[in-house]
Amino acid sequence: MTFRDLHDGALPLLLPNAWDVASALAFVSAGFAAVGTTSFGVSAALGVPDGRAATRDASRALAHALSTLPAFVSVDIEDGYSADPGEVADYVASLGVAGVNVEDSTDGRLVEPAAHAEKIAEIKDRNPAVYVNARTDTYWLGQDATLSATLERAAAYVSAGADGIFVPGATKPAELRELAVNLPVPVNVLVIPELSLPHLADLGIRRVSTGSLPYRAALDAAVAVATAVRDGQAPPAATSYAEAQDRLIRYAADR
Repeated sequence: MTFRDLHDGALPLLLPNAWDVASALAFVSAGFAAVGTTSFGVSAALGVPDGRAATRDASRALAHALSTLPAFVSVDIEDGYSADPGEVADYVASLGVAGVNVEDSTDGRLVEPAAHAEKIAEIKDRNPAVYVNARTDTYWLGQDATLSATLERAAAYVSAGADGIFVPGATKPAELRELAVNLPVPVNVLVIPELSLPHLADLGIRRVSTGSLPYRAALDAAVAVATAVRDGQAPPAATSYAEAQDRLIRYAADR
C-alpha cells in the first residue's frame, strides 16, 4: 500500500491535518493511515498569519518530527516558499515525506499558471516518488473563480506532473462533478459539511482534507473547558493525561 493507493478506495481519502506532533499522534491513534499538516495551524502556533511564507522552517521541522509515525505524511508547503522552481524542489527533497501540497498563490494573489507548472515539474523531476497535490486557489481567493479557469489551471498542473489537484473553496456538486470528470488525477476538496464522503465519492472526489478545521475546533474546545469551569459547569470529557503521555513516551522511544 502506498500513499497514492489510498486515493483509490471506495470512499475518498479523508486526510486529517495536524499542526504539531501531539495532534498527529492523536490522528494516528484514531486509525488514520495518512496525516497532512496545515500551514494555518503551524503559522498560528508561531503567532503569525497564514500565507506569509513564515512556516518554511517550522514545516520542515514538523515533517522531520513526524517521519517515524506509522502513517504517510503530506506537508502543506504553501507556495513552496520561493518563486524559483529549483529552490522549491530542493525544499521538498529536504522533507522526507510521502506528499506535499503546493498552492498557486502568493500572499493572497494567484500566480501565473505557467510559473506554478514549472514548480510542479521541477518537484517531480527531483522527487518522483513524492505525491504532489497541486492546489489551485481560484475559488479560495475568489480570483478567476470559474470552472473553466480552474480546469485550465489544473490541466496545466497535471501536464507538468501533478499527482492530484486540490480545489479548496469549490463546494457545488455540479462543479465538483465536472472537476472530477475532466481531470485524469484524484481531485481533493476541503470538508463540505453538507456533503458526506459517500456523496462526494458519487461525485468523483477522491480526497477530502480537514484543513485548519481541527485546529480551529481545538481552540474552541480549549475555551469551552475554561469557560465551563469558570461558570460552574462540568468540563467536557477529554483524553486522559496518562493516555496522552503514553503516546508521547512511545513516540520518543521510536525516534
